[in-house]
Amino acid sequence: MKAVHFGAGNIGRGFVGLLLDEAGYELTFADVSEALIDQLKAADSYTVHEVGDGGRDHVISGFKAINSNSEAEALTAAIAEADVVTCAVGPNTLKFIAPAIRKGIDARPAEADKLVVMACENAINATDGLKAFVLGDDAADVESKAVFANTAVDRIVPNQPEGMGLDVNVEPYYEWAIEEPAFGGNPPKIPGATFVPSLAPFIERKLFTVNTGHAATAYFGYGAGIEKISDVLADEALQAKIYAVLQETKSLLVAKYGFEPEVQEAYVRKILKRFANPELPDTVVRVGRSPLRKLSRHERFVGPAAELAERGMGSTALTEAMLGAMLFDVAEDPEAVQVGEILAGNEPEAAVSELTGLDASHPLFAQLVEVAREAKGTRTV
Repeated sequence: MKAVHFGAGNIGRGFVGLLLDEAGYELTFADVSEALIDQLKAADSYTVHEVGDGGRDHVISGFKAINSNSEAEALTAAIAEADVVTCAVGPNTLKFIAPAIRKGIDARPAEADKLVVMACENAINATDGLKAFVLGDDAADVESKAVFANTAVDRIVPNQPEGMGLDVNVEPYYEWAIEEPAFGGNPPKIPGATFVPSLAPFIERKLFTVNTGHAATAYFGYGAGIEKISDVLADEALQAKIYAVLQETKSLLVAKYGFEPEVQEAYVRKILKRFANPELPDTVVRVGRSPLRKLSRHERFVGPAAELAERGMGSTALTEAMLGAMLFDVAEDPEAVQVGEILAGNEPEAAVSELTGLDASHPLFAQLVEVAREAKGTRTV
């Protein structure tokens, strides 16, 4: 079995690549970073270090590496003979890797088994988006040669200390949920993954608990002048704010998907324990980066808060976290600068529409106008 993974960064090596290797796939990394690809080509192995309770080391060896920019023919050939193609490149980069995937699919023999394509991104139904880019205006024989399945991934992979080389520090916990119906009863062999009949509950549970909670931790911590994520959780008052955010998303998930309240409560507490892991040296600036995207319509804050409002349920804690995102004035973060420009250059009503995609008729709109008004009056950058 063979797999090609786009994105040889820390998540690619420390999560998806690791599980594919442990599943027995001959693994090929594809990336545009010449330095990283050269480093992989020169290495015999690297180690994934699980840090925290129950963690252990995993040595990955026998992999190959391809430069997506300069070795297009080799990449096409690798995809043409692969069983699985995955990616962890960021949702905004999917359109750039799609042409290479399409060339590889077009080059596959007609008699070959269908290629499994899965986007492993922090976005809802990212594989659907990748599929649209791959198909383009000419679907041709793509769907006779490939099957596309949505996934939900969850593992904290923090910034790495200097001197790690190709090694990666990760938390011991992970979840890779894959929507099974796409495979017609013949899913790929990946023992570390969980195949589920419907991905929507798992995607939103993860996005509205892990991603919402992580970002809220970052923004509350940034506002308090705290540098490390784990130190934010050590502050009882801030932990209570984060817990309040996750109680609101819990109430939505229970109402929408029928999760047992005690099961979701246990999940919330597990998440908070993961964030508090002192062996993961994550910073509020790294986790909080790209606030413009995180404030968008279907993302981790506005998405659940809007649904709660539509159901007549409260979202006070979520909107407080959104205020923190609007006050995330890190000059080195282009999106943080852009948020500041939107707030400074518009009346609060217009700023809310531009930042969140909500219009004045939405039941959450007025509440967010007051949040934007406060941010506009407070923010200095």
